[in-house]
Amino acid sequence: MSKEIKNENLDVEDMEVIDLNEDLEEEEEKEETEDLCEVDLERRFNEKTSEEREVEVKQRKKKEFFSLIVTFLLAMAVALVFKNYVIINANVPTGSMENTIMPGDNLFGYRLAYLNEEPQRGDIVFFYAPDDESQKYIKRIIGLPGEYIYITEGKIYIDNNEEPLDEPYLKEEWTKGTGTFVFQVPEGHYFMLGDNRNNSHDARFWINTYVSREKIIGKALFVYYPFNRIGGLE
Repeated sequence: MSKEIKNENLDVEDMEVIDLNEDLEEEEEKEETEDLCEVDLERRFNEKTSEEREVEVKQRKKKEFFSLIVTFLLAMAVALVFKNYVIINANVPTGSMENTIMPGDNLFGYRLAYLNEEPQRGDIVFFYAPDDESQKYIKRIIGLPGEYIYITEGKIYIDNNEEPLDEPYLKEEWTKGTGTFVFQVPEGHYFMLGDNRNNSHDARFWINTYVSREKIIGKALFVYYPFNRIGGLE
């Protein structure tokens, strides 16, 4: 009798153990479901973050593009201002200034050279041609405002100076258009000649002999091309 009761108790205990295992499985399944939900939420969060990052990248690229455009436009504006108001870039097609400037030389000049000072004798300058202001010339200043210029036998005399002007820049011996010429430079004007006196259409032959101060564009500074001729002008 007591043995049967003991067996029944064992059966009950076994049932209870089985019930407990089922509960554990249910808990595990619940945890797995929760884990899957968390993974799904994290994936969605990451996807949303990726989209946001893509938008940010596009916005950044757009800003960089517009910044590049603005920088380019500003650079162009500065270059135009520099070219039109500061620097002269010129190509010399003729030989009237040989050997100081050769045909085909590319030069830089300075438009503001005479902003705070007056042109000086010996300066090489760009200016509007007195007989045709649609053209631009480059010559050397020989006579200053108010001076008398006397040319004879290929020598230049300034005012009452008995010594001729020293001109080491001349290409060769001056044999053509040597004078006699007499000029009186008006106030506010300049007398210009080329360094190649034997082949230069200059003040000796112009109808309007003198160049007014306001028609001087700027001072020639140096040759930058061809490379074997790079150097300052004197």
